[in-house]
Amino acid sequence: MNRVVCKIMKLAPTVKLNNGREMPILGLGTYASQNKEGEIAIKHAIDIGYRHLDTAFFYQNEAEVGQSIRDKIAEGVVKREDIFLTTKLWNIYHDPERVEGACRKQLANLGLDYIDLYLMHMPVGYKYINEETLLPKDEDGALLLSDVDYVDTYKAMEQLVKSGLVRSLGVSNFNSEQLKRVLDNCEIKPVTNQVECSPAINQKKLIEFCKKHDVTLTAYTPLGRPRPEEQKPDYVYSDKVKAIAEKYNKTTTQVALRYLIDSGAIPIPKSSNPKRISENFDLFDFSLTDEEKAVLDSFNTGERMVPLNLIKARNHKYFPFAIEF
Repeated sequence: MNRVVCKIMKLAPTVKLNNGREMPILGLGTYASQNKEGEIAIKHAIDIGYRHLDTAFFYQNEAEVGQSIRDKIAEGVVKREDIFLTTKLWNIYHDPERVEGACRKQLANLGLDYIDLYLMHMPVGYKYINEETLLPKDEDGALLLSDVDYVDTYKAMEQLVKSGLVRSLGVSNFNSEQLKRVLDNCEIKPVTNQVECSPAINQKKLIEFCKKHDVTLTAYTPLGRPRPEEQKPDYVYSDKVKAIAEKYNKTTTQVALRYLIDSGAIPIPKSSNPKRISENFDLFDFSLTDEEKAVLDSFNTGERMVPLNLIKARNHKYFPFAIEF
């Protein structure tokens, strides 16, 4: 037997989605994981038990992600059906006529036959200039946005499920009103809303809203981009969180990720560091008490690491962060 297979001790638990499919409650985010370093990181993650991988056209690393998956399939470590792969429709492809072509291009990048979960990256579309211009701007540096209705984009995405290119659909960076509008106008329900979610912006109201409508909430930037030189974010360096971590023989980042899982979110921490990737996966032998969760609740300021300021500056009608949640 392959030596690596023997090393896999435990997989993440899964949650049943509203279409009956299963998604692991922890994933690997791959933003900025590129080239050989990215492949090494993704392969290590698969070796230690990650089965939920998250990428996007905008990250420009779908080729590395797909190659890593195919290599691990070839080695016998996993089968394709073991992997839950998420990628995202980028904002320049919101015109319904561009959706299928974009998806097929991404499948070609990945070298795979289907995508497990395909998300609309944002409710706001960008003007299409060409395939290379992912952030179209005018001469003053302002983003060039489109007025395509995200519901029309979503309806085009539904055809991808019907044609077998995609297994599940979701949205990203949608507020509660935008998600409800999709739910009210869709044939195929979104299975998740992927949003920024960490102890600093714990999204409890949005999690509750999603739960009510049988939609999961996936948490990107779940650790708020730690900055050791500034001792930020507070919940990673707080003495109170350190005390909780010591009790369970864990790190503060593991405590923060466990808090999100216990809150009903599905975190997808990003890392290219094998040690950190392993550490982020080691969350399933403890859970927090109500008192400990309350300590983590106290760090909720609502401050975003990803405020989408370039879109906000354009005052677009679909800017998602203009309401509370």
